[in-house]
Amino acid sequence: MKRIFLVILIIVAFFTQSGFLYSATTVSTPVKKIKILIVPGHDDETWGAQYGNIKEADMNLNLSTRIYNSLKKDKRFEVHITRKTGGYTKEFEDYFKNNTDAIGAFKENAKALMKEKIDAGIFIEKENPPHNNASEDTAIKLYGLNKWANENKMDAVIHVHFNDYPRANKWKSGIHKGFVIYMPEEQMANSKESVNLAKKIFTQLHKKYVTSTYEEEKGGLTPDQSLIALGSNGTLLPSVRSVLIEYGYIYRFKNRNIRHSHYTSMANLTVIGIKNYFFSGR
Repeated sequence: MKRIFLVILIIVAFFTQSGFLYSATTVSTPVKKIKILIVPGHDDETWGAQYGNIKEADMNLNLSTRIYNSLKKDKRFEVHITRKTGGYTKEFEDYFKNNTDAIGAFKENAKALMKEKIDAGIFIEKENPPHNNASEDTAIKLYGLNKWANENKMDAVIHVHFNDYPRANKWKSGIHKGFVIYMPEEQMANSKESVNLAKKIFTQLHKKYVTSTYEEEKGGLTPDQSLIALGSNGTLLPSVRSVLIEYGYIYRFKNRNIRHSHYTSMANLTVIGIKNYFFSGR
């Protein structure tokens, strides 16, 4: 009996040393990176708000680039950005150009499906804060970004903007101030986790910045059904979180040095909020 037991021990030792038996530590599972798309709002052709010679599209790009660069340093993230100085990145320029018909079909199909849900009483339309109507070209780009985000399994899309309020002329300051984060309304497929992400970013931004004084945005966290960026008409999958951040009113950032200082602090606070959402529990 002892001889049999000894033989078994020898066999086990042989296979272990030969690599036939593996401990759990010898097999490593690749860590899935968090995929983030940063969208600097507007572009060089349709630049959004303007105060004097300061254009919102340029401000959005400055801030977005800082967020992008900061997240890129963290190897847990895979980060994409839609624009750079001079226009859209080649990836997105090519995507818009090569998928125009597919994006159009994606948009029309989504609208038709949403109409069916509304007519059947499955989806209840609610009043949204007023927004400027997007041009057809802008709308196609925004729907295209949603289509791309779905196809490439983005975990989050961060839309970067600065706000404005109707003014007599572009050189005159307005009456409002403060930031607001728009998030998908509760009936939308991607609402739950988008709201949680928005709250994490809000907590950080609110440490330094006041929330919007505009009545429709008071409180700083505003649900919305109509913004394409948030996945209106069901165009973002439940797994794709999306928030649109209006970091402040454009006419509040007149001085260049102060403006660039705010870009840095806003980017840092936004990145902390994103990391707190994905890595510090929900």
